[in-house]
Amino acid sequence: MRAIPFVKMNGTGNDFLMIDNRAGLLKEAELAAFARAACPHRLSAGGDGVILVEASASRGHDYRMRIFNSDGSEAEMCGNGSRCVSVFARRVEAAGEAQVIETLAGTLHAEAPADGLSARVQLSPPSRMDVHPRLDVLGEPRDVYFMNTGVPHAVIFVADLAKLDVKRVGAAIRYHEAFKPKGTNANFVQLLGGNEIRIRTYERGVEDETLACGTGATACAIVAARVQDLKSPVTVHVNAGSLRIHFKLEGGLASRPYLEGPVQTVYKGEYFW
Repeated sequence: MRAIPFVKMNGTGNDFLMIDNRAGLLKEAELAAFARAACPHRLSAGGDGVILVEASASRGHDYRMRIFNSDGSEAEMCGNGSRCVSVFARRVEAAGEAQVIETLAGTLHAEAPADGLSARVQLSPPSRMDVHPRLDVLGEPRDVYFMNTGVPHAVIFVADLAKLDVKRVGAAIRYHEAFKPKGTNANFVQLLGGNEIRIRTYERGVEDETLACGTGATACAIVAARVQDLKSPVTVHVNAGSLRIHFKLEGGLASRPYLEGPVQTVYKGEYFW
C-alpha cells in the first residue's frame, strides 16, 4: 500500500483530485484503475476526476495536464479542470501566473492569480457548429446543436430546466446514434434574458449530471450567441455558481474563447493505494 498525496479542488462545483505526477508517483498502467478507485463520492476520496500535472516533452509548455474521469477513461481536457490545475501547478511551482499547458486537445493558455481564488483559461476555438434538427430523443423531436470546445458537446434549448430529467434525457443524447462512436456530453440551456443563461450538463465519463462543466458552458454560450443573438461576455449560471465566457464572433465562427470563474482549494490528504 502506498500513500498518494493529493489536493482536493473544485471549479464552480466540478471537483477533482489533483496530483503532482512529475516524478512518476503513479505509473501509466495504473492511472485508470486509480481514478476508478479514488473518485466515487461517499465511498472514497470523491471527485469528478483525477487531474495529473506531468512533465511536458515540449519546451514550449510549462507542464502536461492529464485528466481521468471517474469511470477511468482519459478525457481530452476539461475546462473547469484546467482552471483548477493552473492554480495547483502554481502551488507546486510547476508554473507561474501565465501558463502554457499541454493537453490531448492541444495547447491551453491560462492565468492563475497569486490569491488562488480564481483562474482564466483560453480554450481552443470550435471550428464549426453542427445542427441536428428534429433529432429523435426518447421519442421526442429536439433541435440539437453540436460543438467541440476541446471535448464534444450537444446543446439543447429548453423552456424550464427544473422540469427536465437531465440524467435520463442526457444519457439518451450521450449514447445517441448521431454521436457515435465516442458519444458526447449533453447540455440543456434555459435563456434568462440579456446575456445570461442557465445550464445543466450530463457529462460523458462521469455518466451523470455534474454541478458544472466549463467546456459545456463555453459551448452553450457560443451556441446561444449564434442562435439567440447573445453577446460576449455571456454569464452562464450552473448548479454551483456562475462562469463568464468571453469570445469574438466573426463570420459565424467564435475565436479566442476564454473561460473564467472561481476556484476553491478544499483540502490536502493522502490516498492509500
